[in-house]
Amino acid sequence: MPATRLDGKKIALEIRAEVAKAVEQFVAEGNAPPKLAAVLVGEDPASQVYVRNKERACEKTGIASQLDRLPASTSPTELLERIDQLNRDPSVNGILVQLPLPQPTGDGPALDERAVLDAVDPIKDVDAFSPINVGLLMQGRPRFLPCTPHGIVQMLHRCNIATAAKHVVVVGRSEIVGKPMAMMLAQKDGSCGPETANATVTIAHSRTKNLKEICLSADILIAAVGRPEMIRGDMIQPGAVVVDVGINRVEDRLVGDVAFDEAAEVASAITPVPGGVGPLTIAMLLHNTLLAAKLQAAK
Repeated sequence: MPATRLDGKKIALEIRAEVAKAVEQFVAEGNAPPKLAAVLVGEDPASQVYVRNKERACEKTGIASQLDRLPASTSPTELLERIDQLNRDPSVNGILVQLPLPQPTGDGPALDERAVLDAVDPIKDVDAFSPINVGLLMQGRPRFLPCTPHGIVQMLHRCNIATAAKHVVVVGRSEIVGKPMAMMLAQKDGSCGPETANATVTIAHSRTKNLKEICLSADILIAAVGRPEMIRGDMIQPGAVVVDVGINRVEDRLVGDVAFDEAAEVASAITPVPGGVGPLTIAMLLHNTLLAAKLQAAK
C-alpha cells in the first residue's frame, strides 16, 4: 500500500492561522504588530524568492516586515553595522539574514557567515542560529526553536506520529537542520515540546559507513543531506516514516534527498518535495517572530 503523503502545506496554513489569531490578540492588548527585518545581500534569484515568500507570509498573518537590500559589494564592516542598527531599533523584533551570503569577485574581504549570524541580538535571532540560542537548546531550555526542525516536529505531532521510544535516524549534520533536529528529539523532558521527548537518535551523513544498514533501522528517517535522491527505497524499513528536508534542482525538476517513488512504496508516510517541509519553515519563522515580540514586550 503506497505511503500516506504528509501535507506540509496544509499544516503550515493551520499554524499560520494560529499565529495570525495570536498576533491579533497581541495587538489588541496594546502592542505594536510584531516586526521582522530581513537582510538580503546581493541578487541571488533563489534568495529573492525566499525573502518575497516570507514577506507575503508576514502580511497574511498581521506581522510587519521590512527588507534591507544591500549590494553584493557590501563589506563585512558595512553589513555588521547594519545588523547593529537593527539590533538597536526597538521597532524590530526579529532579524533574519538571508543565506547564502555572496562572496566578493575581486580582492575585497569575504563575508563571514558565522560572524554575521553571531552579531544578531539573541533575543531577535528568530532563526535560532546564535551560539547563545544554540546553547540554550542544547541544555533543554530553548528561547527559540530552529524553524525547519520545529516545523518537522509540529508536522509529526499534528499527524499523530509519536517519536517517544522510536529510533530516529537523521541523515545530515548541518547547523541548520541535522544537529538541532537531533537535539530536539533527544530531549528527555519534552522541553522542546511534549511531542519531542524520548526518541533514540542516530546522526548519520554522506560519509557514514554502512549508511544503508543504519537507515534500515530507523522508525523515522529524516533526510537532510543535500544530495538529490540519495536515499533509495531499499534503504528504508517497511512501514517507516520518511521526512525529506532536501530540495534540489535536477535539470527542470525539483527533487528531495529521497527517491520519492521508490520510498513511497515502502514507507507508511512520507513528505513530498515540494509541498512537504518547506512551507513549515516559514510558518515557524512567523511563530518565532511573534514569540520574540512577546519576550521584548515583557522586558
